[in-house]
Amino acid sequence: MKFAGANQITVRRGKGDRDRVTMLPERLKGPLLSHLALVRVQHERDTAAGAGWVSLPGALGVKYPHAGREWGWQWVSPASRTYDDAETGQRRRHHLHQTVVQRAFKQAVRAAGIAKPASCHTLRHSFATHLLESGYDIRTVQELLGHRNVATTMIYNRGGMGVRSPADTL
Repeated sequence: MKFAGANQITVRRGKGDRDRVTMLPERLKGPLLSHLALVRVQHERDTAAGAGWVSLPGALGVKYPHAGREWGWQWVSPASRTYDDAETGQRRRHHLHQTVVQRAFKQAVRAAGIAKPASCHTLRHSFATHLLESGYDIRTVQELLGHRNVATTMIYNRGGMGVRSPADTL
């Protein structure tokens, strides 16, 4: 994840193994920076203990042999445990496994007393629906979700194709 100037983040290799840019809510910037400060302390402890490596995409590990230990390559949500990479012998920490997040989400849904089935993917649906209800155009939502085809995004455009009845403007 990389911050850009206008409260945007770049998510690398997200859903569908694609990079995409999305917004970073102003109200989450502080908590995210606090979280990253804690992750950085963990990384510094790992490095001091001879660990602190992450795997790099493609041939970057060959081109830049020490980059996998640099702060800029570390995961935003690192796993709680480290492991020894069999190929390199490096002590590494991977990102949190998706099942950890899914389990936490299910527990939160249950604790909130929500009777409907919900998953992490439900958040994508909610995000897209709220953007469309707020008047954002379908192409913008398509880009934010990383859909290749606008038809995929159209499933969120409900309620009379997203058009408000003139009778409601009186």
